[in-house]
Amino acid sequence: MRSVNEQLMDELIAHSLFSGRYSTSVARRMIKVLNEFDAELTASLIVTLDDVSIDVNGFTARRLESSLSSVRSINKRAVDSAFSLLTEEMREYAVYEMGYYPSLFDDLLPDAVLRQYPLMGITEEMLFSSVMSRPFQGKLLSEWASGLESDRMTRISNTVRNGYLNGDSTVDIGRKIRGHANQGYKDGVLQLSRANATTIAKTAISHLQATARDQFVDANKDIFDCKQWLSTLDNKTSHTCIVRDRLKYTLDGKPIGHKVPYLQGPGKIHFNCRSTETLVTKSWRELGIDLDEMDAGTRASMDGQVPTDTTYLAWILRQPEWRQRQVFGETRFRLMKEGGIHPSEFYTDKGEFISLEQLKQIDSEAFHRTGR
Repeated sequence: MRSVNEQLMDELIAHSLFSGRYSTSVARRMIKVLNEFDAELTASLIVTLDDVSIDVNGFTARRLESSLSSVRSINKRAVDSAFSLLTEEMREYAVYEMGYYPSLFDDLLPDAVLRQYPLMGITEEMLFSSVMSRPFQGKLLSEWASGLESDRMTRISNTVRNGYLNGDSTVDIGRKIRGHANQGYKDGVLQLSRANATTIAKTAISHLQATARDQFVDANKDIFDCKQWLSTLDNKTSHTCIVRDRLKYTLDGKPIGHKVPYLQGPGKIHFNCRSTETLVTKSWRELGIDLDEMDAGTRASMDGQVPTDTTYLAWILRQPEWRQRQVFGETRFRLMKEGGIHPSEFYTDKGEFISLEQLKQIDSEAFHRTGR
């Protein structure tokens, strides 16, 4: 019989994977909303600029701002609509997340444990209000919305100003802002704002998922021993997450057996973080369960051991060279393959990725040791 902790790790990895796919779909719908408004925005911009005769020599920022009032209004509606969609999706997702963890543990934990430690749930309002009132990557969701609105308007204003100074037609200015249809509108100045909106949406969903997990753990901490960081094993994994893969932390985020700080934790440590964590339950003895309350197989499944699996660093050593180059870059790859340096040496004991300048200092030593 596989242990509860082994099953738990598998389920949480799968949950993180599918949550990531969900966040991608939400981001795409947000972009669709923005794109629908961008057509109206560009049309209004062209009409406005055609109606305003501005001498280049008399062109001022004040006159520009006055002429773009209608465009500013449309831009605000666009961003408000996109973030309204995101907020509603997050509220619905909060309902799902608040039920996911109790359901998972109700299914995995033996009846003897559940009788002694009945699961405590969290409410939708508790979770949603926490998510909306706690910043991620330094800002609240409402602040990210305001920032995106301002960023888009700045890009529009700068493009109009430069277009006038360069003698561009109003149609050309509109195309520079929105992009060309045959390019999927990805060549306009608003494309970066679309990318930013995607990043915000995916990070917000990840923030919600991590908050739901934290609140469930806090409400049921008596059954847990610790938590273990799980990083996605592919060539897009960030350096901050690579070194934390499989490391253990206390329930309040203190390192266990290492010095790498927890920081904001998996799913929150950086934009688009795909890391998650598994929760390690205590053994049946640590929970104070009587021997006769469980059969031998059930007791074995509640051994309290941390699941063993391949670490990221062990995994990367088995990968083809092209992937190792993608992950570490040419200089680190060369040091690893020709200088005999293990990938773990690319990090400090605090989990910081060693800079290329620092690598230069150990470069000659590495090749000296190997006689190269």
